[in-house]
Amino acid sequence: MDSDGNQAASQQAAPRSLRGSTARLGASLLGMARTRLELASIEFAEERNRIQQQLALLIAASGLLMFAVLFAATWVIVYFWDTNRLTAIAIVALVFAAAGAVLLLVRSKAARSAPTPFSATIAEFERDRAALAGGMDGGPSAPPLP
Repeated sequence: MDSDGNQAASQQAAPRSLRGSTARLGASLLGMARTRLELASIEFAEERNRIQQQLALLIAASGLLMFAVLFAATWVIVYFWDTNRLTAIAIVALVFAAAGAVLLLVRSKAARSAPTPFSATIAEFERDRAALAGGMDGGPSAPPLP
């Protein structure tokens, strides 16, 4: 009976340790997910603040520059009104068109070179994936990314 008692105790211990390990693994995964979501929310708030600041500056600068350009264009047209009014109007319109095209090109280049939003969160998820994949294979986990 003693061997049967030891066998029954070891059978009860196996499900308990499996349940405990599963619970610890689940708690660890939830902890990692929570940390990553907190990081994502911080990055989102930083990105939102950066965009709001840039938008406010862009609107203010655009308004002031529009007035400056309007007055400069009006001055050029008034100055040449008696001699070459149509030529003056055409040149002012061409300058505006060229400046607009240049600004669109600059904006396009800036959009292409902008950093990826949430890059730190994506990097953390990739580290987690590599660590979990290394742990499941039985091999060493991947080193952290720089």
